[in-house]
Amino acid sequence: MSTGEAHPSAKWMRWSARAICLILTIFGAIMLIGEAVSEFLSQDSIAITPEGGLLIIIGLVALTGCVLSWWRDLPAGILLVLTSAGLGAHIGAFAGRNHILVWLMLGLPYLVAGILLLSARRLSR
Repeated sequence: MSTGEAHPSAKWMRWSARAICLILTIFGAIMLIGEAVSEFLSQDSIAITPEGGLLIIIGLVALTGCVLSWWRDLPAGILLVLTSAGLGAHIGAFAGRNHILVWLMLGLPYLVAGILLLSARRLSR
């Protein structure tokens, strides 16, 4: 559990990680909803492509990590690091250009949040 505070920075790290992943997950959900609305308006139907389905799965992993960050640092940190890796693989496979720049904007913050949670857990032990 993340209730014991052995180090004063652990609480700050947890709150920072929660804020980062919450902001990014909301941003990602808004992007996916906007894309679905755009698709529906242009074709009068919503067809989920394999790329879009994979993004939905990655988004659900990120959301799970955000929710878990309130109770369990270790699984939440691992899920957020996996989200970052999943976004990196998705961007590398399906994005057109500027892979590193896109990952820096979308994947790196999840990596930072995951590392903050894992570090906070380590400091609290």
